Amino acid sequence: MRRFGINASRIHHLFISHLHGDHVFGLFGLMSTMGLLGRKVPLHLHGPKRLHEMIRDHLKLFGPLPFEVEVHTVPARDTPYIYEDDKIRVKAVPLKHRTMTFGYLFREKERPLNMRKESIREFGLGIEEIARAKRGEDLKLGNGTVIPNSRLTHPPYHPRSYAYISDTLFDRGLVEVIRGVDLLFHEATFAGKDEKLAAETFHSTAPQAAMIAREAGVGKLLIGHFSSRYRDQSMLVEEAREIFSETYGVNDGEVYSVPLERESS
Repeated sequence: MRRFGINASRIHHLFISHLHGDHVFGLFGLMSTMGLLGRKVPLHLHGPKRLHEMIRDHLKLFGPLPFEVEVHTVPARDTPYIYEDDKIRVKAVPLKHRTMTFGYLFREKERPLNMRKESIREFGLGIEEIARAKRGEDLKLGNGTVIPNSRLTHPPYHPRSYAYISDTLFDRGLVEVIRGVDLLFHEATFAGKDEKLAAETFHSTAPQAAMIAREAGVGKLLIGHFSSRYRDQSMLVEEAREIFSETYGVNDGEVYSVPLERESS
């Protein structure tokens, strides 16, 4: 994060998939760094049930910190949303791994309609009329004429979505949960030839990740979490691209844009 200029003070929520070391050990150093940098505002952690116990024991040994750490347990049962603010909703996605594991689905909220500036001038709209128009209502003039909402407003940009699917056994049940997301990260620990090993260790292969992306109709697929057994990890990306062409292997520091509008297919 420091190498790529990411300001830790701007991070207020962290979503933890599961409590295996390669997914959680960095959290403790990050919290300590935040404290040394003088953080005062609370940090919210979302994750499996035992995360609360892990943080409690860590703070007993290495605390206190100059800011509150609030741990929110993700329920094991399916729930509509685990977090919501004025911009996004976050849904937890139960995964099939060797320990309790969650993926996360981030969806932007629908924004109000945008006003056409020329219509405000043309019809002399006041604050209340603008508010009604943004809610999708037509405008009724004093002489009884009705101006359709489409003349007053234009649609906001497409609400974007991102799904993070961490360590998991290949699971076609994910398709409906993540259908149509703009950007999908799906772990791809193994190559197709090692499908049996993937099943034994509750992981997925690159072709399996691509199948999920294709069947869910996502915009773009990112794969990673590659096993160190493969010296040439580009081979996994090529395997996936044979099934889903918009596949990219992720590396630290890369940026992937989510377009404001999706091309119709």
